[in-house]
Order: sequence, then structure tokens, then C-alpha cells
Amino acid sequence: MDISLPQKDFLVLTDFTHEQLTALLDLADDMKRQPENYRTALAGKSLGMIFNKQSTRTRISFEVGMFQLGGQALFFSPGDMQLSRGESISDTAKVLSRYLDAVMIRTFAYEEIVELAQHATIPIINGLTDFNHPCQALADMMTIREHFGKLAGLKLTYIGDGNNMAVSLLFACIRMGMHISIASPPNYTITPKAMEWILDDAERANLEICLTDNIEEAAKGADVVYTDVWASMGQEEERKKRLHDLADYTVDDMVMSFANPNAVFMHCLPAHRGEEVGASVIDGAASIVFDQAENRLHLQKAILYGLIK
Repeated sequence: MDISLPQKDFLVLTDFTHEQLTALLDLADDMKRQPENYRTALAGKSLGMIFNKQSTRTRISFEVGMFQLGGQALFFSPGDMQLSRGESISDTAKVLSRYLDAVMIRTFAYEEIVELAQHATIPIINGLTDFNHPCQALADMMTIREHFGKLAGLKLTYIGDGNNMAVSLLFACIRMGMHISIASPPNYTITPKAMEWILDDAERANLEICLTDNIEEAAKGADVVYTDVWASMGQEEERKKRLHDLADYTVDDMVMSFANPNAVFMHCLPAHRGEEVGASVIDGAASIVFDQAENRLHLQKAILYGLIK
């Protein structure tokens, strides 16, 4: 398969059409089935990887992905670059554009990635920010489609903190024709500003978005039940309060019983059993969390190929 993404960067899923995202999913499927067809697709290409947040799946999947496509990946921790000593993002972007073919960055502020992309002449890939996590959400769409054979018309229920994953899943579901419900305590729901990014699209497509604090209402009729940690990176000081405030939002067997009988459970990992999810759920027959983790590799290979081949 051969695709080219019209956008220079991969920052947020709302930058892409349904057709473009579907093409990425199709390519990722083909790469998973026939990896040997792409062994030299990015030969001689280099990816810079900037990590201002810890990572397991993002680092390994991008690094291995570049290797499997015939290219190389270079890892930079916060102290490895002059950014940590005050070099501007714009100067960094211009320099990296002279050396590399693309940059993947995992950081805190979404605005930093936008600024990097504005000054770079090479593709910038969002590996996670406090606002969104587009690579994870699109890999999740790949996993759901793999399991159900379709995306359109399905319902995803997200339970817990309305964090960057909730926002990205909202964007992904609406782009791919899925209904979504999000159950969070009142002070933990996604922001009205995030809703503005996608609400008009949902209305035009006649898709349901339900924001509620009622878990049973949210999970009723769900095909996918999804959760994430209650205290994300950078929120360690809030952990005790968050554990208290979100204590009633654990995805356990009772919650899964509200969903459709063939519903699957998803979690972007790492998971804290006994907090946001019960062990019987994440380790049970309905769990597809490790399919999710694997598909980060295939989906990100498709993104790399689409941007820099």
C-alpha cells in the first residue's frame, strides 16, 4: 500500500479527515500482516525522539518501528538537549530540521509541540501531551476495528478522569463514526474547550456524545469500556485527592455488566489494578489491552511511512 498524508505534522486527530485516518488504519493493518513488504521503506531516514515524560510503549514502538522500516531513531531525554539550558524551541526546530527527517516529541504542553511544528520544516509527531494522545487513540481505533470488523455505529464508554486520553478518544470516535459516552465526577470531566473541537462534527454525523457522572448510564449498550490511570504524569502531588475523588469510578465486573454482552475492555497502560480497574476485568476474557499495546507499533509505522517516506 502507498499513502501520503497531506498534512506535514501529526498533532491532533481533528486535523485529518475520516478518509485519511481510515487510510492510515488500512496501511497499519497491511504492515501488521506483511511487515516484510516495508523493510526498506524508510532506509536512510532518521527520527529524533524527544522525551520530556517517561515512556514505555511510545519509545519502544517508535524506535522499533523505525528499525523495522529500515531507518534509525535517536532518543533524547530532557537533559540531552540545549532546550534544558534555555535554547528556544524555534532555534531547536530549525536545527533539527537540518539533521533529521522527522521528530516525535512526548511532553507536557500541547502548545510546545505546535510551536515546534511552526518552526520546523520536517514532520512533527505528537507522542503525547497533557491535552491529547493521538497516536494511542488511533491505535485504539485499529484494535477496535480488528476485533469487531468495523467502527461505524459502535459505542465506546470512557470511565474516569477526563484527561488527554478521554479527549483523544472523543476526537477519534467522532472522526471514525462511533458514539461515545464519558463518565467522570463533575470536576473531572473534559473541558468545554475540548468539546468545541469536535461538537459540530458530531452533530453533522448524528453521533451521540454523552457526558455524565452516572457510570451505569454511560456504560449501557457499550461495545467498548475504556479507562486510564487516575493520576497522570505531572499530577503526582494530587494523587491522594484524585484517589479519593475517583474512588467510585473503578471499572469492575459490575460496570462491565452494564455494557453489551460481547463488550471488550481497553486501557492504554500502565494500569493500577484495584484503582481505576479491577484485576478480574483487565486480566479477564474481555480484556484486549495487550492487543492495544502491540498495535501502537503498527499504527505508528503507518504514521511514519505516511509522513516521511
